[in-house]
Amino acid sequence: MADNNVEHLSVEEAFEQFCKGVSFYGPFWDHVLGYWKASLEWPERVLFMKYEDMKKDSPFHLKRLAEFMGCPFSSEEERQGVVHEILKLCSFENLSNLKVNNTGTFQLGKRKIGKHIFFRQGKVGDWRNHLTNDMVDRLNKIVEQKLSGSGLTFHDSVER
Repeated sequence: MADNNVEHLSVEEAFEQFCKGVSFYGPFWDHVLGYWKASLEWPERVLFMKYEDMKKDSPFHLKRLAEFMGCPFSSEEERQGVVHEILKLCSFENLSNLKVNNTGTFQLGKRKIGKHIFFRQGKVGDWRNHLTNDMVDRLNKIVEQKLSGSGLTFHDSVER
């Protein structure tokens, strides 16, 4: 059943808010760079992972996460397919279809937002289908300005 009180943002509105630093957790760049720097300063306490890397080699990054948490997979667990079972449970397809993730709303300031917005397609680079060339140019400038000198890069950054 649709909720008529849920507000829908256009791509243009969401992009503008992102560029201005309006998000659930504050400006994206401050949020990400804070954790990036913490991962460099305390690599034993902060693990920095990127969605694009996890999509490229999910088993490797799941094992990396397990080791970081002090719970590495045993050879027996790997032989039994535990890694792949966990990846299936954590897959975009599985998580996006859970009722808790695709129904209901949350408040963002005065706006009522549908939870389903957190799950779009789960595809790396899908932004190419939604951003105009002007948006890409603007985002490239912001990325360059905000990440300059940090060592942080995005593999699938805004290249056309």
